[in-house]
Amino acid sequence: MALQKKICASSMEELQKALSDKGLTVSPVPEKGRCLFTTRDFSPGEVIIWEEPYVSVPNKSSAKCEWCFTSTNLKRCSACHVVYYCGNTCQKSDWKLHRVECKALSKVDKERIKSLTPSVRLMVKLYLRRKLQDEKVIPATVLDNFNLVESLVSHIADIDEKQLVLYAQMANLVNLILQRPEMSIKEIAEKFSKFSCNAHTICDAELKPLGTGLYPLVSIINHSCLPNSVLIFEGRMAVVRAVQHIPKGTEVLISYIEMAGSTATRQKALSGQYFFSCTCIRCIKLGQNDDIQESAVLEGYRCKDKRCSGFLLRDSGNKGFRCQLCGLFRDREEIKIVVNEMESMSEKASFSLSNGHNKDASVMYKMIEKLQQKLYHQFSVNLMRTRENLLKILMELQDWKEALKYCRLTIPVYKSGLVRLGKHTGH
Repeated sequence: MALQKKICASSMEELQKALSDKGLTVSPVPEKGRCLFTTRDFSPGEVIIWEEPYVSVPNKSSAKCEWCFTSTNLKRCSACHVVYYCGNTCQKSDWKLHRVECKALSKVDKERIKSLTPSVRLMVKLYLRRKLQDEKVIPATVLDNFNLVESLVSHIADIDEKQLVLYAQMANLVNLILQRPEMSIKEIAEKFSKFSCNAHTICDAELKPLGTGLYPLVSIINHSCLPNSVLIFEGRMAVVRAVQHIPKGTEVLISYIEMAGSTATRQKALSGQYFFSCTCIRCIKLGQNDDIQESAVLEGYRCKDKRCSGFLLRDSGNKGFRCQLCGLFRDREEIKIVVNEMESMSEKASFSLSNGHNKDASVMYKMIEKLQQKLYHQFSVNLMRTRENLLKILMELQDWKEALKYCRLTIPVYKSGLVRLGKHTGH
């Protein structure tokens, strides 16, 4: 995600000066590109950098204010019928950009408007904001300009043909909306690839996705499975805070992915979306005894004996799993029966939840939890996620006593160090 393409010398000099005032600098590192380093010490909890999005859009799951992403007191734009605002303040804040977007969207037929995805809207807004900055309608600054977007890596050469075709189709729609024949489909498609690697999912305090934003400065920050910082959102603003003491001269690192998973699971997620393999201290242990044990605890099965805290590994005969502590064998078919029962119940629970039947969903998730306790280790990722789902549902039901119980059940998992808090939502 780091800035890979060259920025002109004068622009880089200005960027470095602006970052130096924040105690930061950008430096190239072999095989990683440009990285963000500290030029002073940062304390745990201290803000390292914050950034408003260059462009952002709410997601389509439900109507939201275009500017602040709230879901209350909404009124739809009477001209384009696409965008919502919660009041005059947000509408005025967004007006310079929406005024031109609104004109463009108003010319698109209703059927195409229905198929308008957040990604397509984000691209339309990207080009329109660039034009408005070129025309000095929206001011450009050292830390807020299109050159920073242009400098982001796209990994277009690594994209498979199917994805390229999809990007080309989306680029055609963008061209149709903007009516600018000088724009090439190839150029727009490459920027969609940049979105895939660099756009962030904007979340609320409960990590519920609200929308998508492009944050060129935050995108300089590289990934680690043992990050020293965390990315959170305050409204649309991206805020990077230190999670530990960061000495002067240290690279700032965040997690791009959900941290609750084995090394193999994390590496698969990183290579699939970001086209690299992590080589942090946690990942170089792949295949070693500690890593095998951690993976078995996080994603494998527990010993059949409730009194035993051992973890299971596949038996040499491939007919089941054997506890590495007490040696007790657990049959594969027995595990399969429980897994099938859990999957069936999980589908029903998800259906109840999506239809607003929270009470029914909570009952079913508790039944799933009981089955998982028989099958999984106490620090299992699957068990943790079920309990986190229950916590959210119980909070919705305002069953605070029961919610507190599940909150307490999740704490030991994080304290164990096997599961780490990272950037949960991806990009």
